[in-house]
Amino acid sequence: QVQLAESGGGLVQPGGSLRLSCAASGSISSTDRMGWHRQAPGKQRELVASITSGGSTNYADSVKGRFTISRDNAKKTVYLQMNSLKPEDTAVYYCTAQRPWSRWPDYWGQGTQVTVSS
Repeated sequence: QVQLAESGGGLVQPGGSLRLSCAASGSISSTDRMGWHRQAPGKQRELVASITSGGSTNYADSVKGRFTISRDNAKKTVYLQMNSLKPEDTAVYYCTAQRPWSRWPDYWGQGTQVTVSS
């Protein structure tokens, strides 16, 4: 089993920045793909960004150029640096872990709320 614990969410003004962290424990492997998903009220959950063990990244079009995902395998931690935040980025953000052979995330964190508002 894998446990994922997110932190770093909160309230920020438009144009501001936040850095989310996700600490993994249990049978997490450095070969697992790590990612961040989000779900806004009344909307479906969507992929925000993901990163492979080799460091290849993938971003949703809506966050390209503003968000950066990174990972520290030694610390078993994945980060999401969010800059130039917009009100439409308001959502619950979930950390995910996906085995190399899986098509979808296998593990989800509890989520952390990000609210962008003036």
